[in-house]
Amino acid sequence: MMKKTLTGLAAVAAAALALTSCSSGGSGDGSGGGGGEGTVVPLNVGNFLDVTSWDPALADIGFDGPYLSAIYDPLVVDNGKGEPEPALATEWEVSEDFKTITMDLRTDAVFSNGEEFNAEAAVKSLEYLKEGVRSQEAYTKVDSFEVVDEDTIAIHLTQRDDTILYFMGLGRSYMMAPAAIDDGSLATAPVGSGPYTLSDSSVAGSEYHFDKVADHWAAADFPFDPLVISPLSDPTAMLNGLEGGQFNVIYGDQTAMDMAPDYDWNVSSGVATWVGLQFTDRTGSTEMGKPLGDLKVRQALNYAFNGAEMLGAIGQGAGVDTNQVFPDGTAGNLPELNDLYAPNIDTAKKLLAEAGYADGFEVKMPMAQPFQAWQATVEQVFGELNITVSWDEYQFMDYMGNAPTYPMFIGVISMDGNPVATVERQIVNPQWYNPTPGVDAFPEIQAQADKVFTAEPGDAQTAEIEKLNELVTDQAFYSVWYQANNAYISTSEFTVTPVIGMMFPTLRHINLEG
Repeated sequence: MMKKTLTGLAAVAAAALALTSCSSGGSGDGSGGGGGEGTVVPLNVGNFLDVTSWDPALADIGFDGPYLSAIYDPLVVDNGKGEPEPALATEWEVSEDFKTITMDLRTDAVFSNGEEFNAEAAVKSLEYLKEGVRSQEAYTKVDSFEVVDEDTIAIHLTQRDDTILYFMGLGRSYMMAPAAIDDGSLATAPVGSGPYTLSDSSVAGSEYHFDKVADHWAAADFPFDPLVISPLSDPTAMLNGLEGGQFNVIYGDQTAMDMAPDYDWNVSSGVATWVGLQFTDRTGSTEMGKPLGDLKVRQALNYAFNGAEMLGAIGQGAGVDTNQVFPDGTAGNLPELNDLYAPNIDTAKKLLAEAGYADGFEVKMPMAQPFQAWQATVEQVFGELNITVSWDEYQFMDYMGNAPTYPMFIGVISMDGNPVATVERQIVNPQWYNPTPGVDAFPEIQAQADKVFTAEPGDAQTAEIEKLNELVTDQAFYSVWYQANNAYISTSEFTVTPVIGMMFPTLRHINLEG
């Protein structure tokens, strides 16, 4: 066990250290379980999408949670509040200069191929994840990983990183068997130390069966046997499966939520995405995007849309009326900002006229089937502003790659439960939906972001984040119409803990009632 003095901890580390007395096999918000010792129940999960990859370095966080959490154990897990909790790492500390994280590891975990989980295996997995196309996002500030002793590792950082533990907990710290990493077989033959193994009876793309591992170190947290996870993107078919007893837990919609009381189903939901116009050319660097380089134009587009009405009519009320990218109810989100752009089409027209666009302008935008729900509203509002929009049609799978090439697009953008991660992903760092943040063209915002990354963790840092949120909202970095909920519908034996940042939580977040 570590005995160093714990001072100067990063915010995420402070939250984690408050939990270091917890058992990593507990049954809190982020660790599933329930039902008592020896309880075993069948669980059939209806997930919205198929697994993107069984290789944790290539997998997506979105809907991969239940699949990967069956096979792999993570070092740390998200407790549903954006805070890391122990898993294979039983406790950790951050050095006073914020540049070293030292972790104690479990000594009773074994990979399904018989290899022992230890510090060498952990470092090998972390080095593999650091090079992974998708998993590397958690380790951009890592200099090296070190085996301290058989059950202790150190993560050496090039600079302070307030989000590494958050991203690790969000699905970026799954440990893989060393031999499977070496032979490159993880994508087709996953080998972890998790509570289940992938059954040969699985049918790829249709139905995945899992065999329960005997004597898993956290067996009480996974009382599900048999376990089946099925990808099914048709909401009606999903709901029929729940009604007919095929599923116990599904990714739900408003229809399922409305039916829940009559069937004694449990409903778990929470904000997960923001919905609105994503501006990708805030500096007007392109001819088509030139109008958006004017603050008054961006503000006009904020005044023009009635987010509350859109939430009710299109979002079926499943969400929160807010104009911010920081999740409602979390640090950074300021309710007093929600009225900054109270809907007013006359104010929008006045601002456009002051910007020199009284006669509007022409713009192209991308469109795909899932975004058609908002298309008519955009056309109506733009029409009132004399903005002529033409649409380039894409298949849904092509939308992500093409949308950011336009000056703005209709976005349903995933949010984070960690406010520093929100600063990084929504404001400062390039992302697929924000390839050119352009923060350097806004010196006041750049300076405030720098203050966030250097502020003392805790209240001081939160205060700086709130100031940054005020700035980007005032500068109309986006036109956020509302924040939408994700919903999970379960039969009465189960509840689900939503996790901001995961479109579908892991098995640890599916709890057995009682």
